Amino acid sequence: MTLLQKLSVGYFVALMIAASLNYIPGLTDEAGLAFGIFALDLYDDALHVASALWALIAGLMSHRAARSFLILFGLAYLGDGIFGFFTGYGYLDLGIFTNEALGMEISLRRVLANLPHLALGGVAVWAGLRNLGQRQ
Repeated sequence: MTLLQKLSVGYFVALMIAASLNYIPGLTDEAGLAFGIFALDLYDDALHVASALWALIAGLMSHRAARSFLILFGLAYLGDGIFGFFTGYGYLDLGIFTNEALGMEISLRRVLANLPHLALGGVAVWAGLRNLGQRQ
């Protein structure tokens, strides 16, 4: 198993944890915000589970499949985080289409709300484009 395949399997674990956040007692506040920062609904959970399954299948299939997953997933999640930072909503959950933009806001809450997608997406794109751990 190459490094990219292992990374894809790691993304499976991370995304399944993200999908489970609403179901772990004490992680959401009275307003339903995970860690008091962002709200996750059933649609978000379904997206995380679907992405997790894609990551697992790609990681188990081949280096090439893992690389494709990391690049495509990474671009989608990185873009979603960028949109979320600048508008308050992402596009993966259709938020930019169903809500009026909140505008640019430089706040700790906005950064923390979008950091998971920025970090996961950025690392995935970087690793996939660098083709880390390719077999020679």
